[in-house]
Amino acid sequence: MAKHDPDLSRLFHALADATRRSILTRLAEGPARVTDLAGPTGLRLPTVMRHLSVLEEAGLIATSKDGRVRTCAIVPEAMQPVRTWMDEQQTIWEARLDRLDAFVMDVMKERGK
Repeated sequence: MAKHDPDLSRLFHALADATRRSILTRLAEGPARVTDLAGPTGLRLPTVMRHLSVLEEAGLIATSKDGRVRTCAIVPEAMQPVRTWMDEQQTIWEARLDRLDAFVMDVMKERGK
């Protein structure tokens, strides 16, 4: 895996903001109109639109327009690169901790002699 994956960086950037995460949580329940997403945030519509733009650029949501109504829907499979990266990191760190544990146990055995 490359040290710097721009797609993964875009995903983490999108997920780094609490407002964007709350929008994704809401969209996990089903598609919603932009005005419905903006209401609970307390933010002005242009600010919410910028958040939605970041989520859409990361591929986490898809939007559609019907007349003057813009609807957003979550794209769950877009999270797969994050899951894969997190699983890889978990494997790496578990192996490191296992080696550290083995080392500590060896040191303790040596001191016990």
